[in-house]
Amino acid sequence: MNSKPSASDARIDWQDDGVACLVIEGEWLKHSRIERSERILTQLRDTPCSRLVVQTEGLTDWDSRLPSFLLHVIRECGKRDIPCDFQQIPAGAHDLLQLALAVPERAGARRSGKSPAFFHGFSRYVFGLVNDGRHLVVFIGELVLALATLLCGRARFRGVDLAIFIQDAGPGGFVIVSIISLLVGLILAFVGALQLAMFGAQIYIADLVALGTVREMGPLMTAIIMSGRTGAAYAAQLGTMTVNSEIDALRTMGISPMEFLVLPRTLALVLMMPLLTLYACLMGIVGGGLVSNLAFNITLIQYYNQIIKAVDLYDVSIGFFKSAVFAVLIAIAGCRRGMQCGRSASAVGDAATASVVDSIIYLVVADSIMTLICNALGI
Repeated sequence: MNSKPSASDARIDWQDDGVACLVIEGEWLKHSRIERSERILTQLRDTPCSRLVVQTEGLTDWDSRLPSFLLHVIRECGKRDIPCDFQQIPAGAHDLLQLALAVPERAGARRSGKSPAFFHGFSRYVFGLVNDGRHLVVFIGELVLALATLLCGRARFRGVDLAIFIQDAGPGGFVIVSIISLLVGLILAFVGALQLAMFGAQIYIADLVALGTVREMGPLMTAIIMSGRTGAAYAAQLGTMTVNSEIDALRTMGISPMEFLVLPRTLALVLMMPLLTLYACLMGIVGGGLVSNLAFNITLIQYYNQIIKAVDLYDVSIGFFKSAVFAVLIAIAGCRRGMQCGRSASAVGDAATASVVDSIIYLVVADSIMTLICNALGI
């Protein structure tokens, strides 16, 4: 059987000349019942004392608990101007105490037990949002100036970089866009068909899938996919360049990072997003056609003819316009977070995460505004 852990013991023996003798006995280890220092400190506060002497003749074993206990006692003696003699303690504990007392504790380093007030935390959050909005406006302004420089033919970036970004944002995303768009078309057609079948109007599955995909789901789902795939990649790339001081090196050489790094990425997304949206709409319509034909006995010819009657050029133009706007928003979110990344490895991951969150917020807000405008204009 295991023996019962030894209890530590600390007491003060008062001498006639006002000297307090702090006697420490027993085992001062992690598994022991460690004596709390409050009782000793209370005795020192309540009883006049000219000097404190620490004695450890009865100490059998110790770890970091002993110097931590003595440190509290010594600091209390220092507050009351009581000389403290701890020369008789073990050499290791003596060295640790000397090291702890050599450098005073920095003011404000110890966290207060009180939590900040609600309004204080809320105000900090609001000011953080305002500051973040200011940085966003500045970044958009710098991007507009870079686009103006491009229109004047004076923008400096490499054409091979633009080609690489186009390859990555366009053909590189075909697989994931195909899978997601096909499944969204299947789900949209099946959910709508369950309701339309109650009225014998299964033929209008084509209208539901085509209009919903071309005007809303195609551009929005493609944008969400690209924000998680390409926007986060932009944030990670630029964030890594910030950590490695490569962006500072570009500024030192007189090259604008907005022109050399941000502009080609933005152009690549603006060029590829409408094409990816068109492809996503096609895959969504194909998915709806599979559900209509296999589950509700609608022939592909009927499905095709119904789509031709339901979708016109205005619907396709709205989807194209939304995709272009979404591309700019994704590029802004990803590149801005990458350019403002911190100087640590964890900051790169934080920048990529923040870029995805920002992109989704921008996309949802922009899509809602454009939908309301189209509804108000009757298109």
